[in-house]
Amino acid sequence: MMATLDDIAKLAGVSPTTVSRVINNYGSLSEKTKTKVFAAMKELNYQPNSLARSLKGKKTHLIGVILPGVSNPFFGQMVQEIEDQLFKKGFRMILCNAGSDSEKERAYLRMLMANRVDGIIAGSHNLGIEEYQKVGLPIISFDRYLSENIPIVSSDNYHGGQLAAQALLASGSEHFQIITGANRPNSPTNARLTGFKDTLAKRDRTFDLLELRFSSTPNIKGLKIKEMLLKKNVDGIFCTDDLTALLVIQQARELGIKIPENIRLIGYDGTRFIQNYHPELTTIMQPIADIVTMMIDLLLKRIDDHECQLEDNYVLPVKLITGETTI
Repeated sequence: MMATLDDIAKLAGVSPTTVSRVINNYGSLSEKTKTKVFAAMKELNYQPNSLARSLKGKKTHLIGVILPGVSNPFFGQMVQEIEDQLFKKGFRMILCNAGSDSEKERAYLRMLMANRVDGIIAGSHNLGIEEYQKVGLPIISFDRYLSENIPIVSSDNYHGGQLAAQALLASGSEHFQIITGANRPNSPTNARLTGFKDTLAKRDRTFDLLELRFSSTPNIKGLKIKEMLLKKNVDGIFCTDDLTALLVIQQARELGIKIPENIRLIGYDGTRFIQNYHPELTTIMQPIADIVTMMIDLLLKRIDDHECQLEDNYVLPVKLITGETTI
């Protein structure tokens, strides 16, 4: 059986993180520590990657990108933007679609380490991936809390929630519903719900909450949305992603509910796909190109200087795009 980082760490008397740092030549380490780790690797016949061994101390100009998938127009547009910007800077991208499979994500992390990528951009929807704390590589996260030492880049989720509530109030809505993904601990996207709630509270308004797992199929989400529309007296709905808003339009049409006459509706993301093919949808637009630029700039800073100090969070502005679903 192939030796693992934990095996090497145990034999060398150091942490797995230190082993990873030695392999990837990341951070300041003593020659004594390096010698112990390399001796353990030799004894256990550990070969992380022949290319990596030949390039020790040099850049591979490879960046790993771990996202839930590219079928969602938001992530599809983001991947295209990442690849375009990296290519212009002389880097290549290794794309990993982790989906909602934690083990798959762990396998991708090990693969990226073995191929000695210079850094990683991660936007995982999985929880409890402790390996992010042990990778020993520069990592920037999109909209997800992965570890204390990994900076997060996101849109202004709180203000997005505020804008959605303000728009529904202005449209004359009285009975409010928010449809979100799973609200997970420390996730910046939770602020969409918080901004929405706080804005309504200032007007002494309440709302109902429906959570739909990101991994649920459109059919399952559609059935739950249909059930909600049948049971509740709702005339203002905020969906924290545009694809869910499109499902609301579909289910409302099947039930004979008119938008915006009976229900006002707002989504979130505002991708090119939505603006080109569903311009009728009022939505909160995230600045995808700016988000990608910020993530890449921060990652390259960490690659060039492993000890550089970065902020914990970087927040970029959003804007409301008004369509026919709130008029």
